[in-house]
Amino acid sequence: MNLFNSARYIVLWLMLCPWCVKAAAPGGDWPMFRGGPALTGVAAGQLPDRLALLWTFKTTGPVKSSPAIVQDRVFIGSDDGNIYALRLADGTKVWAYKTGEGVESSPLILDGNVFVGSSDAFLYALEAGTGKLVWKYETGDKILGAPNWIKAGAKTLVLVGSYDNKLHCVDAATGRSNWVYETSNYINGSPAVANDQTAFGGCDGLLHVVSLADGKQIKEVEAGAYIAASVALADERAYFGQYENQFLCIDLKEGKKAWTFQDRNFPYFSSPAVTKEVVVFGGRDKLLHCVKRENGQPLWSFPTRGKVDSSPVVCGNQVVVGSDDGRLYVVSLDQGKERWSYEIGQPIGSSPAVARGRVVVGSDDGNVYCFGEK
Repeated sequence: MNLFNSARYIVLWLMLCPWCVKAAAPGGDWPMFRGGPALTGVAAGQLPDRLALLWTFKTTGPVKSSPAIVQDRVFIGSDDGNIYALRLADGTKVWAYKTGEGVESSPLILDGNVFVGSSDAFLYALEAGTGKLVWKYETGDKILGAPNWIKAGAKTLVLVGSYDNKLHCVDAATGRSNWVYETSNYINGSPAVANDQTAFGGCDGLLHVVSLADGKQIKEVEAGAYIAASVALADERAYFGQYENQFLCIDLKEGKKAWTFQDRNFPYFSSPAVTKEVVVFGGRDKLLHCVKRENGQPLWSFPTRGKVDSSPVVCGNQVVVGSDDGRLYVVSLDQGKERWSYEIGQPIGSSPAVARGRVVVGSDDGNVYCFGEK
């Protein structure tokens, strides 16, 4: 086959199989919870100075799931038990797949498939283009956190935590178990992945650091209280909040706290966004906090009128986050000043997805909202 024909073949293949791409595909996608395997919550590109509501899509239950955006599709779950694929352009439904119970888990889009957990205790793999079931893997209890992924030689593996107290590692192609790591209580969040290890917390009050090669424990670090949110990983440090009103930075090499932030006596359920200089996270104190990444020194806090369980996303010099006060906010990263807000009217526990100049988020009112430049 000559070079010209080879190029034609590649173009044709991409046209026929647009979903056969990796999770880290270029082009401004947001293929999973927090944007990538380290769960740092930082989006590429810039957002318009002013956002406008472009479309809404109505489900029949609260939308606590956080969306994924890949190419021209939005993927999101709902408490009505469905996983939806919507057109990014106008919010029209492409397909829906019904699970046995509500879907709070956020989808992972990888190699042409959608991986997502359900409160029915199953991890599902669906074809991204059609919504057809590829396989489903049963855990012992509900799955609320988002799946993550790793590459292990020729295999791609999917990681997901469950309320059966276990972290499951599953072959992405077949749905067969690769290994299982057991803790002593519920696992709420998504496991973060970096440097051949995964880090996550749960209701046992421990930060677990586990080898991706064999599922064996590397370290466990006492967090002081249960961990409801996901951990973010950057440069051998783990960042997360816990229920006893502290936000922690753990040195993973040393297995001990590098710093602790504590402001008021309210828990942290929001997963952090981590840039090179700062860490941004919401609290049940109705504040969005920004601290120095190096030492946890507070830089600013932004007040809302409700708890902030939604996890913020940093895009350029802007931070996007929802609040239980029913508003979606855009705040300046450097000063913590409000740049824009939109009143939905019902709590926003879903975390925004930011890609291709758009912001997509769910709300307890049962709608999915998309904002961008009009």
